Amino acid sequence: MTAYLIRRIWQMVPTMFGVILLVFLLFKGFGGDPAEILAGQNASAAQVDAVRQQLGLNEPLWTQFGIFLKQIVTFDWGRSWATNESVANLFATRLPATLTVMTPILLLDALLAIPFALLVAYLRGSLTDRTIMIATTVALSVSFLVYVIVGQYVFAFRLGWFPVQGWSDNLLTNLAVFVPLPVMLAVMVGIAPQTRLYRTFFLDEIGQDYVRTARAKGLTERVVLLKHVLRNALIPILTNVVVAIPGLFTGALLLESFFGIPGLGALTVEALNGNDFSTLRTMVYIGALLFILAQMLTDVSYALADPRVRLS
Repeated sequence: MTAYLIRRIWQMVPTMFGVILLVFLLFKGFGGDPAEILAGQNASAAQVDAVRQQLGLNEPLWTQFGIFLKQIVTFDWGRSWATNESVANLFATRLPATLTVMTPILLLDALLAIPFALLVAYLRGSLTDRTIMIATTVALSVSFLVYVIVGQYVFAFRLGWFPVQGWSDNLLTNLAVFVPLPVMLAVMVGIAPQTRLYRTFFLDEIGQDYVRTARAKGLTERVVLLKHVLRNALIPILTNVVVAIPGLFTGALLLESFFGIPGLGALTVEALNGNDFSTLRTMVYIGALLFILAQMLTDVSYALADPRVRLS
């Protein structure tokens, strides 16, 4: 296991280098002039040149890339073009809010969708199965924005159960007051595709020969489903769950914007609206790093879920 992890981490180096190079070139070509943005619209040419000199923009392209690469390796991601605040500090202060909202969504999606899909697979072909499949298809057809607008109107405005927007510095207050509504809406959206997907995984396993053999030995349907079918279907389920982790930060864009949550999603939207490309490029390569780490974590989870899997 240790040798495998070391090898995978080493393989991540050229991949991340390519991502960083691509991000640098894209923002260099299409991100505008940082000196003009930082100096402001009313700055003189001398002031713009001074900022450009300070940022090293007068240096050759490969030197600028070296500075950019050094910032990433040393976790000194430069300063925000909009607020002149350290991007690393912005990331550190915004990350807890995103984790507070996104962690329950990830856990509830898995904990609810897996048993629900297993039950639907057990009832395959029945009226209940068909009804649930129709309901999940309809749920998939509705935009997430509709869930947010209707949810805020019904649960926040009409019933008054939750605030429409807001956030506090207290974790328990956030979990009790501000988190439930966005988490509930996100789970309502996410459980439909997860249920359909996991149902397919379970149905594939139910049709295997080992399931018929287990039934022929006299095992109850409960034992067959929980001990055999669920265990063998865990590998594709783990793949879906782990790979979805980076996507949660992308999904935070809408949730945090509509519910006033000061997380990474809101930070990305603010940076996009303010042409703060220094912050945006940091979010891009952090997202790439999370995706690569998720791939490695997926492979490790295979070995933990199924002892027959050997990492090599």
